[in-house]
Amino acid sequence: MAKKNYAAICNSIIAVCGGENNISRISHCMTRLRVQLLDGSKLDREEAGKIPGVLNLVVQNGEYQFVIGQDVPNLYAEFIKHEGLKTGGEVTDAAALKQDTEAKKGNVMNTIMSFIGGTFSPVIPVLIAGGLTGAVLTLLTAFFGVSTESGTYTVIYAINQATFYFLPVFIGFSAANRLKSNGFLGAFLGAILLFSTINNAEGLNFLGISIQQISYNSTVFPVILGVLFMAVVYRFLSKVVPVYLRTIFVPLITMLITVPVTLIVLGPIGNLMGTWLANGVFAIYRAAPPVAVMIIGITTPLMVFFGMNNATYPIVFALLAEVGSDPLICTGMAPANVAVGGACLAAALIAKDINDRSVATGAGITALCGITEPGVYGVLFTKKYPLIGAMVGGGIGGLLAGLVGMTQYVISTPGFISIPAYINPDGTSANLIWAMVVMVLAVTVAFGVTYVLGKKMEK
Repeated sequence: MAKKNYAAICNSIIAVCGGENNISRISHCMTRLRVQLLDGSKLDREEAGKIPGVLNLVVQNGEYQFVIGQDVPNLYAEFIKHEGLKTGGEVTDAAALKQDTEAKKGNVMNTIMSFIGGTFSPVIPVLIAGGLTGAVLTLLTAFFGVSTESGTYTVIYAINQATFYFLPVFIGFSAANRLKSNGFLGAFLGAILLFSTINNAEGLNFLGISIQQISYNSTVFPVILGVLFMAVVYRFLSKVVPVYLRTIFVPLITMLITVPVTLIVLGPIGNLMGTWLANGVFAIYRAAPPVAVMIIGITTPLMVFFGMNNATYPIVFALLAEVGSDPLICTGMAPANVAVGGACLAAALIAKDINDRSVATGAGITALCGITEPGVYGVLFTKKYPLIGAMVGGGIGGLLAGLVGMTQYVISTPGFISIPAYINPDGTSANLIWAMVVMVLAVTVAFGVTYVLGKKMEK
């Protein structure tokens, strides 16, 4: 596989973006370089698609996302070397703010999905690390004789539990940043909801108004709604409070208003939303498990392409809170993700151009591990027949997963690298074995269908 020249890619991206002076902020997620521009009209999209190492360009709500792959941190490191570029912080340029506002007016559903996905995306590494430690604990106790009373178990158990207990803090910080508000106040709100006298408190009231008893550590909707309200209050106060008083009074008044409103109104609404969502999704699953999981298996590449995959995390959390595992979303995405890998590897085998073969091979290996953006953008939607193969493989794998009742016990990126997530906490191996069978079947079918179609279409 050809070695990438990250410095050259960096310079090319800066050039197609209209130069350093047109770039207001640069960040990155797991596979994409995310660029915010002062003037989007200066971006040369045609030339951007020709840059070696750039698989695709995705535009979402005024943000320009260059799909690179899992090596995007290496490219990001080159941008840090440019002193004229901002690699963090809040976008304050009026033109960029106007662009964001216009994007929000365009499509309400797209804005909601983008907000949810953008909120959860930065938290994914925490969720994966914390979630998979649950599988590590099962392995240690079931196969290595580690006692649940030992210090080793206690430490790893703390890693696992802290991830989800303090999730409202992480979500609060991320949501506030997504709204271009104060991230630390968002995290502060999450911490307040988890405080011992607030979280699951019985008989609590504020100024005589009763506060509903809610376990805030097991739901994410209350803190999301609270941060949405907080951002409005914070923005309003920042405009009306004199500059010399803002540092003291804006955060103080913001929290004095936000916390009671969240506890009395938004918290109960968010908690009810989470319960309804979990019950509704699980009712669909129980009505026809094989069909429900098959649909997820078929449509996952489309969700990834349109940036909707991370927006499913609230459903996953709701299912985990209600039924203790996820038999639908992650379970359906597991065969879908590895099917993308199988389709990409088949496309690599067929490819005559060495660069196409290199891209497809790298994307295929990455997809088998659960990261599918390089494969979806760089292979599936450029050649089309690998997309058909991946959807067929993911659908058949999802159908089998639903038939045998396969489920995922902890949050992780669905793929072969996360196979411990399918170990049943009770120590039995049936679910793990079925998970391996389902994913191998999905890869095999996707590879076969893609290879047959590719041979016909590449003649």
